[in-house]
Amino acid sequence: MAKVQSLAELKKLRERIKSNIDLREKGNNIEEMILIKVAMATCGIAAGAKTIMNSFIDELKKEKIENVVVTQTGCMGYCHSEPTVEITLPGKEGIIFGNVDEKKVKELIERYIKSGELVDGIIPNNYKTIE
Repeated sequence: MAKVQSLAELKKLRERIKSNIDLREKGNNIEEMILIKVAMATCGIAAGAKTIMNSFIDELKKEKIENVVVTQTGCMGYCHSEPTVEITLPGKEGIIFGNVDEKKVKELIERYIKSGELVDGIIPNNYKTIE
């Protein structure tokens, strides 16, 4: 990263970082928001999960989608399909997508998040939790 040369550059950098943090850490009315969890355990990070998280943040900003929280989570248990992402639309069960790359991020935003249309790459939920 280049050195900051002026106060104006520092303020611009601060606003960019603050904007990214806001996208990741909204807490009010979470049940009404789209929740995107990127698996960031060791295997996910090695497979490029950090890049995927940043891609989601950047693309959501470009598309001006604001009712979303992008966050990280630990191991989802799908090491064979990393990077994995769980997307929960308001009022629906979360769906886990595997082998997510930057192209898939755009597809997930356009087709699943905006339109509710299922796309390839879903990892089936083969277990139920005890209530």
